[in-house]
Amino acid sequence: MRLRDSIAALAFGLAIAAPAAATDVTVVGLSSTRASVSINGGAPRWLAVGQKSPEGVLLVAADRDSATFEIDGKRRVLKMNQAYVAAGAPGGAGNSVTLRADARGHFIADGQVNGGAVRFLVDTGATAVALPAGEARRLGINYLKGERGSVQTANGTATAYRVKLDTVRLGDITLNNIDGVVLEGGLQMPLLGMTFLNRTEMKRDGETMVLTKRY
Repeated sequence: MRLRDSIAALAFGLAIAAPAAATDVTVVGLSSTRASVSINGGAPRWLAVGQKSPEGVLLVAADRDSATFEIDGKRRVLKMNQAYVAAGAPGGAGNSVTLRADARGHFIADGQVNGGAVRFLVDTGATAVALPAGEARRLGINYLKGERGSVQTANGTATAYRVKLDTVRLGDITLNNIDGVVLEGGLQMPLLGMTFLNRTEMKRDGETMVLTKRY
C-alpha cells in the first residue's frame, strides 16, 4: 500500500454546506441487555432495553447478535456495525457534503472516526483512510493488533498497521467497515483516502468539491 503524505503547513479553511439533519442509527456494540449506538454520527452511547434516546430511538430488545429498535414508530433489527437511515430524511445513497478548498487548494474536512472527532485532509492519492498513531490512540483504536507493514511517504518509510474502522463520517455521509491504516511517523494529520472516497461520487468545480454517497 502506498500513501502520499502531501501535508505541509496548512491554513485550515473549511466550509461544509450542511444538509438537512437525518436520523441515522449505527450499532457499534452489543450485549445481552444493551446496545451501544451512534445516532446521527454522534459519540457512541449505551442504551438499555426499554430505554429511549433523546432523539426518540427506543431499544426494544438486544442480544450479542443483533438489536431491535423502534425508530419513527417502526421496528428495525440491526446487527453489529449495521446502520439505518430513517425514511423521509436524505436517502442513504443520496447523502452529500460540499467542501471548499482553502487558500492552498487543499480540502480540509471535519469528520468522525468511530464517533470521535477528526480533521481530515481529503487526499485522492491515499489508497486508504490513514491516521497518525497519536490520533488512533486518542480514538481508542488498538492498531497494534493489525497487520504490520511499511509504507513510503514523502518523509521516507514509515511503519504502518492495517485496521478496520467501524464508522467514518463526513457531513451527512456515514460509511461502515472502512479499511484504514495507522502510521507511526511520516503523517501529520488524518487522510481521507480512497477506501472512503471510492464509495462516493466526487464532483469538483473549481474550489468546490461535492461528495455524494453511492452505497
